[in-house]
Amino acid sequence: MPVGPSPAMQSSVLVLNRLFVAVQVMSVKRAFCLLAKDLAEVVNVENGAYISYDFESWREASEFKAAMETQDEHDDWIKAVNFNILVPRVIRLLKYDQFPKNIVKFNRRNIFLRDENRCQYCGHKFSTQHLSLDHVVPRTQGGLTNWENIVCACLTCNVRKGGRTPHEAGMRLFKRPVKPKRSPMLSHQLTYHKYHSWKTFLDEAYWTVELHD
Repeated sequence: MPVGPSPAMQSSVLVLNRLFVAVQVMSVKRAFCLLAKDLAEVVNVENGAYISYDFESWREASEFKAAMETQDEHDDWIKAVNFNILVPRVIRLLKYDQFPKNIVKFNRRNIFLRDENRCQYCGHKFSTQHLSLDHVVPRTQGGLTNWENIVCACLTCNVRKGGRTPHEAGMRLFKRPVKPKRSPMLSHQLTYHKYHSWKTFLDEAYWTVELHD
C-alpha cells in the first residue's frame, strides 16, 4: 500500500522578509531547503521575544525539546535519518527586502475558501469534489468571470440553475459574492491553533500573502 506524505510535511510556514514583514506562506519542504542553504533563519516567539535560529541551532533546540518531553500537541515533527526536527512556523529571509503585492489571487481554491465550501444556492457544505463554480449572471448574458460573479454551487443546484440568472431560475443567493480583502487561504489557516503565532507578524495590510510551493 503506498504511503502518502506525512502530516508534518503538509504544514505551512509563514515567510518574513529581512524587515520582519510577512511576504508569503510556503511549504515545509521549501522552508527547510532555504534554512539548509543559510538563506533563511527560524524566528520563534518565546516569552514575548523573537529568538532566531539557523538550521543547526534549530536542530539542537528541537532535540533538546524532545529530550525534555515538552512537545506541544500542535507541534509537527520531521523524522530524518539521524534526528528529529521540529517544523518551524515562521522563517525570515536574510537577503530579501521586497514587500508583498496587494493582490488576492482569483482562483478556484480561493473561491472555495471564501465561500467555505458552501453551495451559494442551497446553503449546504460539500467536499470540493462535489462542488462546482457557477457564473451568477451567465456568460451568455454578459456575466464576467470575476470575484463578484463566481460562486460555489453544488452539482444539483448548478444543473437546476442552468444558463439562467438566480431570479430566472427561482433561486436565491446565500450571500452576495465579493472580492476578499485578505487571502482566503491565510484566513483559513489562522483558524488552526498551530498557526496562531503567525498573528504576531500579520498586519491587516499584508493579509494578501499567498501560498507558494
